[in-house]
Amino acid sequence: MINDIQKDAATRMAKSVEATRTQMAKVRTGRAHPSLLDGITVSYYGADTPLNQVANVTTEDSRTLAITVFDRSLIQAVEKAIMSSDLGLNPSSAGAVLRIPLPPLTEERRKQLVKVVRAEAENGRVAVRNIRRDANSDIKGLEKEKEIGEDDARRGEEEVQKLTDKYVKEIDVIVADKEKELMEV
Repeated sequence: MINDIQKDAATRMAKSVEATRTQMAKVRTGRAHPSLLDGITVSYYGADTPLNQVANVTTEDSRTLAITVFDRSLIQAVEKAIMSSDLGLNPSSAGAVLRIPLPPLTEERRKQLVKVVRAEAENGRVAVRNIRRDANSDIKGLEKEKEIGEDDARRGEEEVQKLTDKYVKEIDVIVADKEKELMEV
């Protein structure tokens, strides 16, 4: 039973780390990358549709993204969605292709992005700690129901703590890499 709780906790913690990694990928670093536009949705026949389902996003060079819209009538909607996002990007239309030049990041903007990255990392750590709390309460519940002994409960909680430390360390590594990437000019 304790093993099941630990496996569940490990799976959920790994998903939290992956979600944190995904959030980090959305933070702009000055280099063009298609994942920058992952969070953008376009109004497509009345339904909000992810940009990557109505257009092909590619990198033209290290500072330019190219978006090829599948349906020409959507070019205006895609342009509007990108401009209204909080990314601060201005696409320019060239027929069926939208080009988005990425301006170089200022020192001030880099520091703001580092703060955003740290906040996202803290959210990830909190999620991992919440999973630890859930697992520990499950173990305590088993102990209370006399299904496991005190020693087993303590060992189970120690194992859950080791898992927590492991996944928090993974998040710290992701943050350190992202900060280094952000601060390089």
